[in-house]
Amino acid sequence: MSETRTDTALRSQEEIAARVKALEAMLIEKGVMTTAAVDRLAEIYENEVGPQLGAKVVAKAWVDPDFKKRLLEDASAACREVGVGGLQGEEMVAVENTDTVHHAIVCTLCSCYPWPVLGLPPNWYKAPAYRARIVREPRKVLAEDFGLELPDTVEIRIWDSSSELRYWVLPQRPAGTEGLSEEQLATLVTRDSMIGVGLPKSATEVAQ
Repeated sequence: MSETRTDTALRSQEEIAARVKALEAMLIEKGVMTTAAVDRLAEIYENEVGPQLGAKVVAKAWVDPDFKKRLLEDASAACREVGVGGLQGEEMVAVENTDTVHHAIVCTLCSCYPWPVLGLPPNWYKAPAYRARIVREPRKVLAEDFGLELPDTVEIRIWDSSSELRYWVLPQRPAGTEGLSEEQLATLVTRDSMIGVGLPKSATEVAQ
């Protein structure tokens, strides 16, 4: 990760955190929300609506070819089959990583993102540096900013999400996971692997 990107990200995180705290204090002071309501909202997006739901969808696609086919044809409809959907997930498209093609997503205009599957977007996803550079030099950004070095033989495709259409990545199933259950497979799936800036965990990591 480059020094410039780290400094910028930290400044952005500090600014965002300060604004969030100010807004939270204002809402509580005016009686619009309570501290308990704020905590519950955070809990929902951390534990009930978040990457773990997307991980369950990915794991099901890994073990169920028919579901995978439906997911790639209509991600929103397939996700609704397993109870995943809602605001910011009305029109989703899942793109599949293969041995020869690797996908990554971005929103170059703002920060459009499939919340029901991936939860809240990370700060770096909303940062101007990521939004501009991942389109211009994706291989360099993946390697330098995320430690994901892909062979030159692998094509990298960038998908630009919008308010009308939100993309996410169906990562490849890791090798050596044939004996794992669907629940165990879900633990291998990371948020970054569904954005395309990372890979799922290996089979050995779930065994540890």
